[in-house]
Amino acid sequence: MKAYVFPGQGSQFSGMGKDLYESSEEARILFEKANDILGFRITDIMFNGTDEELKQTKVTQPAIFLHSVILAAITPDLKPDMVAGHSLGEFSALVTAGVLSFEDGVSLVSKRALAMQRACEITASSTMAAVLSSLPDEQIASICEQVMQETGEVVVAANYNCPGQLVISGSQEGVRIAGEKLKEAGAKRVLPLPVGGAFHSPIMEPAREELAAAIEVTPFHTAKFPIYQNVNALPATQIDAIKANLIAQLTAPVRWTQSIQAMRADGATLFVECGPGKVLQGLVKKIDASAETAGV
Repeated sequence: MKAYVFPGQGSQFSGMGKDLYESSEEARILFEKANDILGFRITDIMFNGTDEELKQTKVTQPAIFLHSVILAAITPDLKPDMVAGHSLGEFSALVTAGVLSFEDGVSLVSKRALAMQRACEITASSTMAAVLSSLPDEQIASICEQVMQETGEVVVAANYNCPGQLVISGSQEGVRIAGEKLKEAGAKRVLPLPVGGAFHSPIMEPAREELAAAIEVTPFHTAKFPIYQNVNALPATQIDAIKANLIAQLTAPVRWTQSIQAMRADGATLFVECGPGKVLQGLVKKIDASAETAGV
């Protein structure tokens, strides 16, 4: 069985999508439609922008989404049995599964990006860090909970990326204290990430409320094939479950390890990454070395 997976923030690069725009009339029409919906020419930044310009949240998230969704749309033999997306990538998966229209997907991703940016500005000193270690995920999460109880600072396990790599998220001080305790417990490295805020943590609550309001007025459709969602790593096809999981995603951890394991258990043998970069192919191999991976 074939699973298609869609990348999240961090996969962007200057020049992304330009080959699609130049080689496909269908892609060109979709890119121009996105320019109109967004109210600025995101294609100019994607194709020719600097790394700094691409790092702007209002650009990064729609750019990665567009690259992934348009690539999927113009791939003639794209026939997944199941899909999943890492954080932002979940929106790409939803469009590919027919849950959202292209236009509504662009609009929601843009609203999500702006809401997350505003939430970051409310709590200016927030961050994320990658924990590279052989510590069990449960121990890392437990140390974060302990720091929150003892200090009142926010710090949580945010991204279960693969065995040996878990991202924590929270206030600058919470992440710093947790990082020290994790190193004391045996973590090899705790690397601060160059992100604008504490994604997938309680600090994103204002963004979750904004996105929930936007989702509630957006038409959703039953999925053509199961989508394994970040919040619970379980397959969903029904509208109510998909909406609830999508709203919860901003303040809940990304259970990527568990999602890939669940897809494998349900019969996935080939994982095809659809979008910029090869990050997810690498993570899949670390989660299950026997899985086959490829890119579109």
